[in-house]
Amino acid sequence: MERENTCCFTGHRAERLPWKNNESAPACLDLKARLEGAVSAAYEAGFRHFLCGMATGADIYCGEAVAALRDARPDITLEAAIPFDGQDKAWPAVWRLRYQRLAERCDTITVLHTMYTPDCMMDRNRYMVDRSSLLIAIYDGHTRGGTQNTMLYALRQGLEIVELSP
Repeated sequence: MERENTCCFTGHRAERLPWKNNESAPACLDLKARLEGAVSAAYEAGFRHFLCGMATGADIYCGEAVAALRDARPDITLEAAIPFDGQDKAWPAVWRLRYQRLAERCDTITVLHTMYTPDCMMDRNRYMVDRSSLLIAIYDGHTRGGTQNTMLYALRQGLEIVELSP
């Protein structure tokens, strides 16, 4: 896919979100509604290829939102950008199942490393940003870590950023 038609995502893992794993929390439901709106707006702006980092929490929410939109918009493609083979192996069963179901719905699965390395997560994030022109970020505005680093990298690369606060 062309970079100008590609959107990627970044966001906090489940344990860093205010509701942790309680997805019935009003704040989580509100975020998911805003995320669906942002994905729909990206589609309306011409984005057809979406890159998902496949981590727990925000990444999986994003991938699920794209997969749901694709049910109505079959010209969408979804790519899983997986930092290392076996990323989900140590996760709780509920997240492993969602990961596997989402992976099954992806058109492409790109695995960047055969095993965990200290840089594999950032390598995955750079892979997505380097192939995109839009980043949708679920970011609380202050937590340091991978989401903030990905947003800063995306800014340096000239991506448009849509920021959704959890």
